[in-house]
Amino acid sequence: MSFEFLNYSFDEATGVAEFRYRNGAETFAEKVTFAIKRSERYDKKALERALFLAFMVLGTSYYKVAAGREVKVGGKLDEWQAKFFDKVYQEGLSQFAFENGLTRDNLAHFVANEDANGGVVNSNSEASVAWSGSTEADVLEDERVLVLVSGGKDSLLTLEMLREQGAKCYAMYITSQESYPEIVDEAAGEMNPVIVRREIDKEALKRAGGMNGHVPVTIINEALALVQAILLRCGKIALGIGMEGMEAHAWIDDLPVNHQWSKTAEAQKLLREYVKQYISADLTIDLPLEKYDELAIAQMFAEKCWTKYGDKFSSCNVANYKQDANNRELKWCGKCAKCANSYLLFAPFVAYEEQKKIFGHDLFEDADLTEIYKGLLGVDGVMKPFECVASRAELKKAYRDRLPGYGELPFEI
Repeated sequence: MSFEFLNYSFDEATGVAEFRYRNGAETFAEKVTFAIKRSERYDKKALERALFLAFMVLGTSYYKVAAGREVKVGGKLDEWQAKFFDKVYQEGLSQFAFENGLTRDNLAHFVANEDANGGVVNSNSEASVAWSGSTEADVLEDERVLVLVSGGKDSLLTLEMLREQGAKCYAMYITSQESYPEIVDEAAGEMNPVIVRREIDKEALKRAGGMNGHVPVTIINEALALVQAILLRCGKIALGIGMEGMEAHAWIDDLPVNHQWSKTAEAQKLLREYVKQYISADLTIDLPLEKYDELAIAQMFAEKCWTKYGDKFSSCNVANYKQDANNRELKWCGKCAKCANSYLLFAPFVAYEEQKKIFGHDLFEDADLTEIYKGLLGVDGVMKPFECVASRAELKKAYRDRLPGYGELPFEI
């Protein structure tokens, strides 16, 4: 049995793309609605190439229900692309593999086609793009930067830094829910936010059952942002990624188990090269925070953004991003690894009373978080939590440098 990438289509009248897959007896169809300007012309060839990338990486959500080595791609791949998608489906799904008892050998292995033409899907291919309207092409000439924003510190800081440097920006938010955070409207400023909506095929996933686990969501979001940038004729996208993900949680033979592989320098370098080779040399991905670690980013956020966003932002997935949740007003659950990580990172830079007002209590003195903090700080052999968290060295420094008023953890570091 193999996982099949069936086909995809795009309707430029509505901005709706549909991506279709088959895994065993079940077929899946995901719809993504992009923001469009009907009066704009855009580079159709670049769009087709970007849609192909989105098609390939969105497939991780449906591949994982019955993961296997063999995959069938309707489009054409060269050797470089095959190796790139091996990385996405192996390193990018390493946490999924760890949690489901799989090895690298069990995960997808892509094979190049002899007649590969850079991943462009021809109109007579099984994976063809259904076009409507004109075929005129235009350059990427909108001077605005398309910035991916969420409710977290990294993206908000990125947006504010770019504006501080004089850049004009679109704030883009990707959602699979009916609502999106109010803070996105505030971050967008004078422009309306660019909202991209994913309709994940939940019913087919429910019918299929099978395995579940984390997917490389950052590369998925970047692929969708590339499509959106071309539709808006923006030459640059930006997102808030610091020096993250290099510290593996565990190993499966030669496969590092990493919750956030798609945020690593390796993944971002590969993606930039993919964009340059296979989509457009005029389209770039900017990472203004890539030279900073999470502790430095927390300090910059406290200095530049706390007054504006301190009581509104949140990095907590539990409180805000469960399926069908209303996340207009962001919150912190105060019980998860993301909350514990954020509380630690800000302890040297934000007064105790400020954080206590947000979380309701001192998280260092919360007995329910003891094991989580041991994992974050590398104590008693507890594994680092599967979340986007800082390195243990940074978190130890943050704890040592916490401001007066914060309590103490109930173990030696």
